[in-house]
Amino acid sequence: MKCLLLALCLMSTLSWGDQGDGTYRNPVLNADFSDPDVIRVGEKYYMVASDFHFLGMQVLESSDMVNWQYISQIYRRFDEPGWDANQHYAGGSWAPAIRYHDGLFYVFFCTPEEGLYMSTATDPRGPWAPLHLVRRVEKWEDPCPFWDDDGQAYLGRSRHGAGPIIVHRMSPDGRQLLDEGTTVYEGPVAEGTKFLKRNGWYYLIVPEGGVGQGWQTVLRSRNIYGPYDRRIVLEQGSTEVNGPHQGALVDAPDGSWWFYHFQETPVLGRVVHLQPARWQDDWPLMGVDLDGNGIGEPVASWKKPISSEKSLPLRTDDDFSGPLGLQWQWNHNPDDTHWSLSARQGWLTLQALPAVDLKACRNMLTQKVIGWQSESTTMMESSGNNFAGLFCSGKEFRGIGLCKDGIYIEACGQRQLVQKGHFDKVWFRVTNDCQQNCHQFAYSIDGEHFISAGKTFPMRGGYWKGIRIGLFCYGNDGMAQFDYFQTS
Repeated sequence: MKCLLLALCLMSTLSWGDQGDGTYRNPVLNADFSDPDVIRVGEKYYMVASDFHFLGMQVLESSDMVNWQYISQIYRRFDEPGWDANQHYAGGSWAPAIRYHDGLFYVFFCTPEEGLYMSTATDPRGPWAPLHLVRRVEKWEDPCPFWDDDGQAYLGRSRHGAGPIIVHRMSPDGRQLLDEGTTVYEGPVAEGTKFLKRNGWYYLIVPEGGVGQGWQTVLRSRNIYGPYDRRIVLEQGSTEVNGPHQGALVDAPDGSWWFYHFQETPVLGRVVHLQPARWQDDWPLMGVDLDGNGIGEPVASWKKPISSEKSLPLRTDDDFSGPLGLQWQWNHNPDDTHWSLSARQGWLTLQALPAVDLKACRNMLTQKVIGWQSESTTMMESSGNNFAGLFCSGKEFRGIGLCKDGIYIEACGQRQLVQKGHFDKVWFRVTNDCQQNCHQFAYSIDGEHFISAGKTFPMRGGYWKGIRIGLFCYGNDGMAQFDYFQTS
């Protein structure tokens, strides 16, 4: 059966996050923020998430736990082999942890190939210190630092393939590990370690069971090295929220507790849910126990943790009149000699670099798709022997762009002519419906009348990420200049 018309899909968009009436609806962040970690410092909340091969690692801020905004990026390049080209899909930053200790914000993460990294900042808005390689090692994942009441510092982590959970002694400044680690727990696909101490109990908040089918486990002990008691505290149960786990247990100023976790969806990626939590007999309980088995299940909607006005959604648009927006990420080390916001004021200039296809393109800016349905438009001019335009990527790479002899679409490395001719400027659009999994490219010569380019097509996430959209330019010479990028 053919997809529904995308225009009709857009008209039926549902509201998520802040409902504007004192409640919220899950997911609170309806975009791909995988493995979210959240802390509260004073009356502000800060979030980081896995970005894998997309450089930057965005930091988000909220005042009410529901409405979020980008405030900084932690890094912009990896000075490691292969990162100048697109040779690390599914690599990069896995499951970071953010913590605040002794006047500093810390972020720790592992990459599968290079090692354990950390960065610090006195202000979460930056600047963040250059990445520090704590240990050169392969196949570690999901680190989390912890500073105990006596000043001793520790780091918990797991191993590629999930588990076991290992605890290291760490220098108080977080810059080195002091031992080879002690295994404290082995469980079914145990990973995503998050430390918490409360009422003299050490807690390890760990997801188990795998991304799409798992559950949330809590481990508890009077000693940081165990032995740990275990309790499952959140499961899918009778709900449609598969694999509810891996995130952050955090408190609000009024003493209430809340748990962030993700849900994997096949197209949009890992969207973020917020569950009410409470303590009983020094165990955290999450969600609502609908079937009476002692294990919580995810809620679809709930009263907002903190009363506030509904804020603007995450930034996606860019008129390229100022610094590059924090929503943008490179999927390789940027070549700063081949892109510019000043070569033509108010335009993004991407100069061509050789590549065999869109997946290997080395001048590619990307951002997350926000919401189940969206539409993204850009206007561009191009010169020289190159292919440049608008793309959508996931497991596959698809794009619509301008060559010197006409407009083409590219799918899985194969290019097809759509409209022959020489165009001084052209408008490109992609419409994404992540619920119907129905997507469509279009182009316009006048900016008003858009013509569908090729057939609608399905997408699926890949390399641990949901689908993304962005701008690109590759080829032998010349450049592309983009006037704006706009979504709705």
